[in-house]
Parts: sequence; structure tokens; C-alpha cells
Amino acid sequence: MSTVAAPTVSSSTRTIRIGSRKSQLALVQTYWVKDCLQAAFPDITFEVQTMSTQGDKILDVALAKIGDKGLFTKELEVGMINGDIDFAVHSLKDLPTNLPDGLMLGCVTERENPADALVVHAKHQGLQLDTLPEGAVIGTSSLRRLAQLRHHFPHLAFKDVRGNLNTRLAKLDAGEYDGLILAVAGLQRLGMGDRVHQAIPANISLHAVGQGALGIECRVGDDDVLTVLKALEHLPTAYRCYAERSFLRELEGGCQVPIGVNTVLDGDSLTLTGIVASLDGQRLVQDTVTGAAIDAEQLGIQLAQKLRQQGAQAILDEIISTLDRD
Repeated sequence: MSTVAAPTVSSSTRTIRIGSRKSQLALVQTYWVKDCLQAAFPDITFEVQTMSTQGDKILDVALAKIGDKGLFTKELEVGMINGDIDFAVHSLKDLPTNLPDGLMLGCVTERENPADALVVHAKHQGLQLDTLPEGAVIGTSSLRRLAQLRHHFPHLAFKDVRGNLNTRLAKLDAGEYDGLILAVAGLQRLGMGDRVHQAIPANISLHAVGQGALGIECRVGDDDVLTVLKALEHLPTAYRCYAERSFLRELEGGCQVPIGVNTVLDGDSLTLTGIVASLDGQRLVQDTVTGAAIDAEQLGIQLAQKLRQQGAQAILDEIISTLDRD
């Protein structure tokens, strides 16, 4: 975190309670936030309170079949509304684009590498996605990753995988899978960057909305907390993520719909690329818009409308209908 002057907080002796999921990655991310804020505000006491979310408890069902509205966030949001915690730290890709009344996205932190990563079993160390043998089993719980990779690598087989990062890697190392698709950022935050066998380029797999950034959710009107959180705000990342989240919101797509994005910030100019894909990977609708970064949310809406005109809505309607039947 870059050095910043600590903003003035009206009650500098208060205790601020931070909500987190219990997974190792969630705790690493939350304690990073806590440590940064503690350094900036030494007179405030920061406490971490952990909760289990629905997504943490249901591990034997594919994410797409559970329903994704607040799958990893709802319990934390209830805690904020009830006053049990003051803010919650999320992987931004898990945070729905429409938040409950009374809550808001208070801060977006600087983004790590947002790319997807291929992690392979030891027997495939010399191979990449395009050279893995036909029928090699790749584990992913993301319909977005599944659809794009099916399009580019029809020779591979795909199998759902659930559990925290260590559980998934243990399944891979035990030979249940030939490879896994995970987020580069998550592996790096856990000190497992050496497991990234291939960072998948954007022309193969556009990443999830918000991937690689942390989103800190808090109560609307809690000015002291909002002032504190601004010490962690990274505006270039925020612009990129606002555009991505606006794009997703306009398409009314949840995190378990095959929607991918990529954003590039060049000075004051932002370029947003988005894709909507069918589950079988046979149909892809993709386009790009460029405009002023300050108009990030409008750019997201503009791109969504362009893709809808090119057939994206028909693909999404078909996917939602399929998932509802299942």
C-alpha cells in the first residue's frame, strides 16, 4: 500500500469490527486490510470476526446449481445490517453487483494480476492448455472459465471442483484432475505463486468481473468507516472495476453466468472488453468500448447494450433456462 496521510476520524478511539469468511484466503486478505488500516490509524482498534457463508457450507453441489445471489456474502451483510460488524472484506468477484438496501461498496483495493491460471499435476509439468493430451480432465467451478476453455480447447474434458484452495490443490495432486483453473491473484496472496503453471492470456479467457481486487462493503452513511476505508482506495483499480460491475449489472448476470471482462486504463482513458458465451463454448459474443475513465459505469452500460444487440441476451436467457431446469 502506498503511503498516505491518515484522514481525520471523528472518533479516533473507537473499535471497528471487520467481517470475514473463515477460509484461509479470506483471512489472509482480511488481515492484510486490518494491518494496513491499523498502521494508518494507530488510535483505532480493529477486530476481525469470522462467519461461514452458504457457499462455504455447501461443497458437494456445483456453484451454478446453488444460485449465486450473495452465495459468499449474505451472512456478512446480515452482520453489517444488524450492527455486529462494521465492514466486510470480499474478493470483489464474489460481491453481487446489486447490494442490499443500506449497504454499499465503500472501497476497492489495488488489483493483483486478474488472470486465470492453469495449475497442472506433476506429470504434465512440460505442457500447457493447448498441448495437454486429449481427454485430460480440467477442474473448474466457473461457468465463465468452462465456456471459454471449451471454445478454445475442445479436446479437453472438464469436471466441477469445489472446496477451498488447499482442498482443490490436494485433489489435483492426488490425481483426481490433470489440471485446475484458479485465479492467479488467490495463489499469489497465499504464497503459492509457484503453482501458476500458465497465466491464461485474455485472448483465451477473459477474467471475472472484479477478479484480483478486494471489495470492502460497509453501511451507507457510516462516515467514520468510509473515511477509514479511503486510506486503502486505489482509484485506477476502482475505475476498472466500476466499469466491469456496471457491465455485469446491466446484463443482469450473476457470477455463475459465462460473462468475462478485461479492462485497460491508459492515462484518463479506459478500454473495456466483454464477452458472453454459451455453456458449450460454441457461441461467443465479444466487443470493446473506450472512453473516459471517469465515465466508467456508463462505459459498462454501453458495452452491455452493444453485446445485447449482437445476441448476448438470447445466450443468457438460454443459460438461465437451462440452469433453472437442472
